[in-house]
Amino acid sequence: MAETGGYNAFEMARSQFDRIADLIDLDQGARDFLRTPMREYHFTIPVRMDDGSMKVFQGFRVQHNDARGPSKGGIRFHPQETIDTVRALSMWMTWKCAVVDIPLGGGKGGVICDPHNLSMREQESICRGFVRQLARNIGPLSDVPAPDVMTNAQHMLWMLDEYEAIHGGRYPGVITGKPVGMGGSLGRTQATGYGVVYTLREALKELDIRPADTTASVQGFGNVAQYAIELYNQIGGTVVCVSCWDQKDQCPYAFRRKEGIDLEGLRSITDPFGGIETAKAREQGYEVIPGDEWIEQDVDILIPSALENSITADNVEKIGKRVKIVAEGANGPTTPEADNALHARGIHVIPDFLANAGGVTCSYFEQVQSNMNYYWEMDEVLGKLDVKMTSAYVAVSELARRRDLYMRDAAYVVSINRVVEACRERGWV
Repeated sequence: MAETGGYNAFEMARSQFDRIADLIDLDQGARDFLRTPMREYHFTIPVRMDDGSMKVFQGFRVQHNDARGPSKGGIRFHPQETIDTVRALSMWMTWKCAVVDIPLGGGKGGVICDPHNLSMREQESICRGFVRQLARNIGPLSDVPAPDVMTNAQHMLWMLDEYEAIHGGRYPGVITGKPVGMGGSLGRTQATGYGVVYTLREALKELDIRPADTTASVQGFGNVAQYAIELYNQIGGTVVCVSCWDQKDQCPYAFRRKEGIDLEGLRSITDPFGGIETAKAREQGYEVIPGDEWIEQDVDILIPSALENSITADNVEKIGKRVKIVAEGANGPTTPEADNALHARGIHVIPDFLANAGGVTCSYFEQVQSNMNYYWEMDEVLGKLDVKMTSAYVAVSELARRRDLYMRDAAYVVSINRVVEACRERGWV
């Protein structure tokens, strides 16, 4: 996973940091401190499988920096998970929390496994085993996990239950992404995808483009992509192409319909992991094309919402001439070489850790609500989310214009300066 397409995600995250450290003339001590996670946990999770055999899974939790508050970040279940992916994602979480100015630091976790091939009982055993290994190292005031790729609210509830059993109390603030009614927040499911579109809406305003005059192509059809499409449709945009991973054929497909996709129709033929049934999509009138062609569509907006390293030096030149905006719903979807090409073309990039920060922002809201034991209505959650995402976008955009910076660089300058300031005030660097 970290090596996708020949790229190491952690080296990519470090190279992005190094470039901004040069730009802001950061001293060597602060560089060394922020290039390396503060803490890492590597552990094994033995599980008795349904067939009676014993299988040992490898797990990780990385706490990159907690100067601004408790570490925050998801837990991935993925067969190609690596420690370098988790390190990279934990670093990106630090910048993500800082750019939207919430009092949290960066963390991330992962287990090397494939939930597609595991029963619910086996998945529960992995979740509880994960927490048993980390029960002393996570908590409402130290490190707050959440769902990520191929984990969900049920997984979080098993983890919460195990943590509470170990510590002998009720600690709903230790994990976010829980089911509503069990300490979860309304709006959390929509938050990441909606956040992408809140920033996209601001970018369109800035470029003086009406949403109703735009079309988009979306990579991925998981939670982030589905809710981004939902809100983008609501503000008047039209999605003409989506892609997804086909578990049966072990390859991606894209689904194109020039008059626009029918979101609810596609949702009705989608599995829990965001995979669309190819035959049923054809019945609904979609043209099924190779998955990597999502990037070649004749649209105004690209929304990569799958995994990292999706826009690379190998495919960036295939991006259509009409494309004006790339809104990065996924983490690290654009490699540095591809990023340079987008910059050279004048494409307005809304960088990942700004565009997709809606999820961690709503996770922060959930943490606050859980710790207070007082919960907000949906309108209040989404209203607060819109305010946070809009404020963050405007702060980055204004700095970009004032200092003539690329949007990604401006977002990094804002976030890294905030983290460095916190570290210095604590006397760490």
